[in-house]
Amino acid sequence: MLSPRFCSKTPRFGRNFSLLALSSLFCASLLYPQPNSVPAGTILPVVLRTSISLENSKPGQILKGKVAQDVPLPGGSMIRKGTTVEGHIVEVSPATTGEGTRVTLQFDKLNLKGRWIPLKTNLRAIAGYMAVMQAGVPEQGPGESSPVEWMATTQIGGDTVYGLFGPVTSAERTTEVIGRSVGDGVLVRVSSKEGTPCRGAFDKNDQPQALWVFSSDACGVYGIEHLKIARADTSVPEGAIVLVSETHTLKLRSGDGLLLRVD
Repeated sequence: MLSPRFCSKTPRFGRNFSLLALSSLFCASLLYPQPNSVPAGTILPVVLRTSISLENSKPGQILKGKVAQDVPLPGGSMIRKGTTVEGHIVEVSPATTGEGTRVTLQFDKLNLKGRWIPLKTNLRAIAGYMAVMQAGVPEQGPGESSPVEWMATTQIGGDTVYGLFGPVTSAERTTEVIGRSVGDGVLVRVSSKEGTPCRGAFDKNDQPQALWVFSSDACGVYGIEHLKIARADTSVPEGAIVLVSETHTLKLRSGDGLLLRVD
C-alpha cells in the first residue's frame, strides 16, 4: 500500500502514465488532506464566475466563484485553486432618494470534491477584473537579461512582489518583507490599515494567508466606480454582505476579484 513516505519520492513508472497519474492523485490526498471545516479568520481569494446587474438582481439568484489560489490551512490541509465557492442574493432594496440600490448577498458554501462545506463569510475587498489583470503586469518592461518572471509587480492595495517566488514587501513600510510569492499568488500575514474597517489576524489565525493579487491590508473597493461595501451593523444578518450601487447600471462581472474572510 502507498504511504506518505512513498509520496516524498518521485515514483518512476516508465511509460505507465495511468499508474503515475493515479499515484499522483493519491499522494495529493495524503500530503494535502481535505478539510472538514474552514477556520475562522481564513481568507478565501475568489474570482467571480457570475456576472450580475445589481439593479436587476433577484433574491435567490445563484452566485458562483472559484478559489483563485491554493489556500493552506492549519494541520496541513489545503483548499485547492479552482475549488467552487457558491452563494446567492438574499435581498434587493431599490434605490431611494438618499441611497442607491442595496443588494444583500451571501457566499455560504464551498465544494470540496462534491462535498459542500457551509461557510459564513464577510467581504474584505473587491476589485474589478481590470484591476485584477493589472496586478500581474510588471512595473517595468524586461531588459535583455531580465526574464519577465523576475520583474516586480504591484498588488491591489500597493504591496510589491519581487518576481515569481520572490519576497513581498509592504506598501506602507517598503523595506519590510511581509511574505512571499508562491506562483499563483502570495502568502502574507494579514494586517489592518489605520482608518479602515478591516482588521488584522483574529481567533489566533495568524498564519500567512493566501491573498492572490491583493495586498496584506487591502480593504474596500478597487477599480469599480460607484460601488460601496456597507459594513455590518445590527440590521445585517451574520454572514451577509451588503453592496450599495450609486448608479442604476452597475454590474459585477465574471473575472472580478473578491477577498472573502471566514467568520
